[in-house]
Amino acid sequence: MQWRMSLARDELRRNTHSITELAVASGYESESAFSTAFRRVVGSSPRQFRDTHKKVGGVDSLGAGAR
Repeated sequence: MQWRMSLARDELRRNTHSITELAVASGYESESAFSTAFRRVVGSSPRQFRDTHKKVGGVDSLGAGAR
């Protein structure tokens, strides 16, 4: 599960797919199940994570460069 959530975090930073699309791509049957698992592993909802870590020009909103 850690690997799937790591990939999901990367995609959320890129902000190119909806959370529902990420849920399906990560192997979850629903956005709700994905969000629950994501919150359990990461400590925030996918939407909160995306809002906090949006990449703008290769740099996330916290000032960290692309990883």
